[in-house]
Amino acid sequence: MRCWRRKKKKEKEKEKEKGRKCFLKNGSTFLEQLIADCNGISNPIRMFSSDQIFKATDHFDPTCSLLVDPSGSIWYEGAINGRSYSIKKFTVTGQVVGGEEERTSYNDIVLSARVSNHIGFFKLIGCCLEFPLPVMVFEDLEYRALNVRGSLGSEDAPLLPWSVRLKIAKEVAVAITYLHTAFPRIIIHRDIKPRNVFLGKNGTAKLTDFSLAVTLPEGKSWSEEDGVIGTYGYADPIYCSTGILTEYSDVYSFGILMLVLLMGKRPNIINNNRYSTSLLEHVKDLKERGEPVEFGGDSNNMRPGQMNMFLDLALRCCEERNEDRPKMIFVAKQIKLIEQASVRLSLTQRRWSAGEGRRRRARRENASSKTEACFLRNSSPTVTAYRTLSECSLPIKYPRPPITSIPSVIFLRF
Repeated sequence: MRCWRRKKKKEKEKEKEKGRKCFLKNGSTFLEQLIADCNGISNPIRMFSSDQIFKATDHFDPTCSLLVDPSGSIWYEGAINGRSYSIKKFTVTGQVVGGEEERTSYNDIVLSARVSNHIGFFKLIGCCLEFPLPVMVFEDLEYRALNVRGSLGSEDAPLLPWSVRLKIAKEVAVAITYLHTAFPRIIIHRDIKPRNVFLGKNGTAKLTDFSLAVTLPEGKSWSEEDGVIGTYGYADPIYCSTGILTEYSDVYSFGILMLVLLMGKRPNIINNNRYSTSLLEHVKDLKERGEPVEFGGDSNNMRPGQMNMFLDLALRCCEERNEDRPKMIFVAKQIKLIEQASVRLSLTQRRWSAGEGRRRRARRENASSKTEACFLRNSSPTVTAYRTLSECSLPIKYPRPPITSIPSVIFLRF
């Protein structure tokens, strides 16, 4: 019995010693990257112990996992000190090879800490450095990652309502615009895709995962990368062919995300001949042949005018040349206009409907009064005098809808 206790104690001490070594090694790397990135601005985050992480995830039990990302991470749900968190663990075998897992994981921590105060990103609470690769701890507001078709749940699950998909696109566009414009050094996300977008119960979308993100040198708008890294189907062809990374690479990836949200299909589709073709080329081919593009979702939830404008904007984001692509700030504004146009249109329709109802009632009452006047003329003088005196009143005015109720976005097609 004593031997067993001694063995158990030694194993525990050995595990703690391993955790200390990992902490010292990871802590120095983390501190180095944090100092290089912060530019004198403090981004305080909390440090968690390995015991807290093990207890929260039941030693990383698969039954506690929320999402297994093929790019090299696993998300867990757990509670620490009575509060729920989303816990992200990096795996050694992932998308990045050649010992780059450490660099990308710290890159994720540092940049997530920098943007945590913005509503468009998953809020980082802290991390644990007592593992070979750090573990990240995020807020938990019951967010769920989008699937490959831009919806929730399994791949064959029904698509989200169009208004929700449009709102997701708007909020992700605002988040990317923040990365491109809010700091002296532009941040290129480099891995914009549905799995990196989390959706909360209230319909709020959050962008996450800065593992592959690149911070450009101050004053520069591009960077030449040694290796091309990204997700197939979303990576910018210019970046893939030249290795030159710009903010327009994110614009292209976001354009593909827009197509996925709009059509509810993967970025690469299999045709009848079992050949794979990109969703972008499929849409371009339909447009060239003058055939309609099939939008995804419930037929009762369709907004053809909005969807066609959304499609045109997505195709602009995916132009072959950077010069022909808009900046993300323009894309975000256009999506807001598309969303607002729907609200204005519905308000306009309701106002016109109300006005038309008032005009119809006025016409009916006018016709009724004419009939009654005709009757009174043919009636006795006593009745005529009584009716005239008893119903003397001011005329009712029925206002027409003001001209300002017409949508200000005049290029909408419905």
